[in-house]
Amino acid sequence: MVAAQETGGADSLAKGTREDGASILLGPGLPNAPRPSLAALNLQAAVGLLRALLDLGLGQVVLCPGSRSSPLAVAAGWLEPAGLELVTAIDERSAAFFALGCSRATGRPAAVVTTSGTAVANLLPAAVEADFGAIPLLLITADRPLRLKGCGANQTVNQETFLADSVRWLGQAPAAGLAAMAPADLAAMASRAMAAALGQGGQPAGPVHLNLAIEEPLHADAAALTQLAQLAQAPLATSVSQAAAAPAGPVLGLAGLDPDRPGVVVAGPWRGQPQQWDPFVAALRRWLERTGWPLLSDGLSGLRGVPGLEQVHGYDLLLDDLPEGLACQQVLRLGPLPASRRLQRWLETCGGQQLLVSEGDPRGLDPLKLCQQQTAMGLADWVAGLPEAIWTQPSTEACRAYARAWHQRERELQAQLDQALAGACSEPALARQLSRLLPEGVPVVMANSSPVRDWESFGDPKGKARPVFGFRGASGIDGTLSVACGVAHSLGQAVLITGDLALLHDTNGWLWRPQLAGRLTVVLINNAGGGIFEQLPIRLEGDSPLDFERLFAMPQPVEALALAAAYGVPARRLGAWSGLAADLAWALEQPLALLELRTDRQQDARQRHALRRMAHAPSPLP
Repeated sequence: MVAAQETGGADSLAKGTREDGASILLGPGLPNAPRPSLAALNLQAAVGLLRALLDLGLGQVVLCPGSRSSPLAVAAGWLEPAGLELVTAIDERSAAFFALGCSRATGRPAAVVTTSGTAVANLLPAAVEADFGAIPLLLITADRPLRLKGCGANQTVNQETFLADSVRWLGQAPAAGLAAMAPADLAAMASRAMAAALGQGGQPAGPVHLNLAIEEPLHADAAALTQLAQLAQAPLATSVSQAAAAPAGPVLGLAGLDPDRPGVVVAGPWRGQPQQWDPFVAALRRWLERTGWPLLSDGLSGLRGVPGLEQVHGYDLLLDDLPEGLACQQVLRLGPLPASRRLQRWLETCGGQQLLVSEGDPRGLDPLKLCQQQTAMGLADWVAGLPEAIWTQPSTEACRAYARAWHQRERELQAQLDQALAGACSEPALARQLSRLLPEGVPVVMANSSPVRDWESFGDPKGKARPVFGFRGASGIDGTLSVACGVAHSLGQAVLITGDLALLHDTNGWLWRPQLAGRLTVVLINNAGGGIFEQLPIRLEGDSPLDFERLFAMPQPVEALALAAAYGVPARRLGAWSGLAADLAWALEQPLALLELRTDRQQDARQRHALRRMAHAPSPLP
């Protein structure tokens, strides 16, 4: 999304002062010394901006090294006693993903601060994921002044354009630089940035870019630093109103759905805010009790294991051979589509009414173009707005019989999986074991590609309820470890399930170890390459006219345990399932630990195909 620019105040700078020659004061009781240095003005403005963001709910700042951004760095350090949590990172890409994980876990925007130049380009992958995943995020970048652009000046690029297509809003300091912004301008920029990040004006939550030109000199002297340090504790002179949530939108009724006829609920990945979860679950439970409809829940929905919600977990295995008696004519879809291609193809055959309800995301979330209506008002508000008369009736026998047929198929499938996955170690078996063994409530972060798909298809329905995080907005694997560190840092603990290529994309994520406030256990599935590609039809048995290993699988020889040891991370290699519980118990007590399971990706691909064939021959319907 191309965002509007913020021009800031109209003040201009001359010889290191505001045009009127006065200092910019952000709090009472400070000396009003005339003509402060430009460096002092830069620092005053940086403190004012971060203080305003802090007052609006900013909790965490991830600071990357740089000289142009030094006023922002000093300001962030000074504001720690005021409640700003500061962590540091040498890698801007890793920093952005760490902040993304923090934001996703808390529902509040975390901020990344970088210097100018290619540092800003490294923020793009996380910005793209935040955009598609509706995750609030602040990207604060220092920039060279406009007068230095297009003339060969060092480290000067058109960085204001780097993130433009992904951010909700681009806010910029005026041409004269950050120091020219008056307190009211800084407060207004902070307010608009937080509102845009949290979702306002018909847009979902997402990333915001504040690109701040900063004139030299950048570094205040000792006397100015001593004086200006008081700003960190002084109250703001300009009051800032709290960012308001986006309006719920008009009330939408049943939109063609008939609760007295059979239908299904399809719950995709959860993208709502933490405070929306309990009302969402309560509303879903009320709808299911009234209709009796079966619930097909994605592995990233967070619904698996929630008490009182009988669910169909194995739909991806069942849908290839679904009897006519389970055809469906109406669907209530919750949030984005699940990853299952088979489910998507089945939805295309349903033919009847489909209604999509999202948690505050008004964008089109229906790539299949099947939904007659979509609302972003959230399930709780949608259910609350339905006619009271519909709740006076129980579910019909037709709906209950339809649900019983689905649940019977589900029970048969899960019994088959219990038997088939009880043997040797494999990726599908690991998903089943972990869904059983991980403690209730411990957040799980799923890497894209095979881990998230195996969790969806082979996780045990008897597993405990827990938050499950996946970053499938753009389905990248570039910041997997860092984003998991951000989740663990914010929530106190997390478990990351990842493949080897995803982990190698983000080895700098191990550098978070000394600053990690929570505990993170990394479960590595090491199949020496890209296991997801083994499921492509281009993978041919026997002689092949192409070099599949080189072109697709891309095997890598890295010793994961040795790599972890180089970063000071304790690690163990998993063996038989009998020792998994003890290894997990050990890892969960470490600040940061690695558990590696070595698997054969070709053998695992054959097992997945065999499990699908097995699911095609269930017992007859009752």
